[in-house]
Amino acid sequence: MPKINGNEIRPGNVLEHNGGLWSAIKVDHVKPGKGGAFAQVELRNLRNGSKLNERFRSADKVERVRLEQKDQQFLYETDGKLVFMDMETYEQIELDADILGDRRPFLQDGMTVVIEYYESEALNATLPQKVTCRIVETEPVVKGQTAANSFKPAVLDNGVRVMVPPFVGPDEDIVVNTETMEYAERA
Repeated sequence: MPKINGNEIRPGNVLEHNGGLWSAIKVDHVKPGKGGAFAQVELRNLRNGSKLNERFRSADKVERVRLEQKDQQFLYETDGKLVFMDMETYEQIELDADILGDRRPFLQDGMTVVIEYYESEALNATLPQKVTCRIVETEPVVKGQTAANSFKPAVLDNGVRVMVPPFVGPDEDIVVNTETMEYAERA
């Protein structure tokens, strides 16, 4: 595996550190008035989700890990496990339902999800960036409410609350960005 300097760490990199696999969430490069520069890195463990703040100097070497990404189709949920199928080999794997965190409600039957593997161990699942959802309830349109950047609350068919523009009404399909969990556009 390639070793990189501590100042080359970028958000999203996966590192092997202290015997575990960690994903870099936030990286701040600090140049104090006295002493050498360093990178202050917030890491998240890919196996158990714990967080760690670590300081890497430019002379420090860390192992950067490349994860294999495979498109897999979501089949169903059973006993807190999500079942995915590899679309090439038709093999099925089970992952904990909490691997998606607060994005879990956006997972739909038959959806293609990117699963990241380290050797043969599935570590992470990424939903498509944009998902189409139907609005179940929202406030009615108020005539004359055309102020810039005015939004109203809405409840989606999966139970998630998002803010939508005033012109969007109930029973309309909208596209939601799964990374920011915000309204993107009308479907």
